[in-house]
Parts: sequence; C-alpha cells; structure tokens
Amino acid sequence: MRQFTDRPVRREDIEQILHAGRLSGSAKNSQPWQFIIVAERETLRALSACGPWCGHLAGAAFGVVLTVDNLSEPPTLTTPFDLGRAAQNMILAAWDLGIGSCMATIYEPDRVRALLRIPAPRAVPWAISFGYPAPEADPRNRPPRAAGRKTLDEVVRWERW
Repeated sequence: MRQFTDRPVRREDIEQILHAGRLSGSAKNSQPWQFIIVAERETLRALSACGPWCGHLAGAAFGVVLTVDNLSEPPTLTTPFDLGRAAQNMILAAWDLGIGSCMATIYEPDRVRALLRIPAPRAVPWAISFGYPAPEADPRNRPPRAAGRKTLDEVVRWERW
C-alpha cells in the first residue's frame, strides 16, 4: 500500500498499532527495538527522500521509524528477525483497523539519524508508512490476483504436498 487518503489516524489507533509492535516476541525477550513516530508532513517528506523505495512515506498519515542497536554488531543474530516480527505485528494490527502500510528500506541512515536526532550507535534499517488506503490502491477493492497476491489455494497444502 503506497497511496493513502488525507484522513488522519486517531492517536488511540496509533497507540494500538505500537502496542502490537512492543508486544512482539524477540529472542531471549531482548526487545531490541525503539520506534520513532513521525506525523509532521515536512519530516515525512524528508524521510521519503532517504531511499529509492521510501517515496510512500511522504503521503502517509504517519510513519514509524524502526531503530535497533547497531546491526553490524548485533546483540544476537536474531535482531533483524525480531525487528521484522515487531514490524509485521504493527502492520497486521493496522490492517485490522482499516489502516494500510508499506515497509521502506532506509538507504541513508545517517540522514535519518540527523533528521530525527537518533544516537549514532543505533541502526536505522527500516520505516513503515501508515494511513487509510486510497480507494484505487486498496487491495480489498480488487480480486486477490489483481492485487498481486496469490490465492489461498496457491500457497496452502493440507496434510501433504
């Protein structure tokens, strides 16, 4: 989901999404993440220029920038996986509220650290844009294959291959 309406997201809904990320499982319960919420339009536009696939952040109602301890020396080998689990929980919680999202890989982490005053030892690998889907971008308005998704029968086997 890369296109959103101008409709704002209620703070209560944002907090529900964040709780889903906060409560994610992590190796040894390390909870290596910190989340930075960005709703200011100018800051979202600046973030959208921090990678070739970050453009959708500019039109989001809000973004979540994901940070962890430096990934070049991860506290555990599962840190990127754990961060993905937290992101996926937020994405699914948002979808349950009718809010769409899209992951963005940050290619210019130094720029993001400067913009958001993130301490240098922290890695800034990803951000997520969130907002109410623009009608033309909403996959619920299209058949599964037209939305780029395989059908359940294409990905599920019962009992055996």
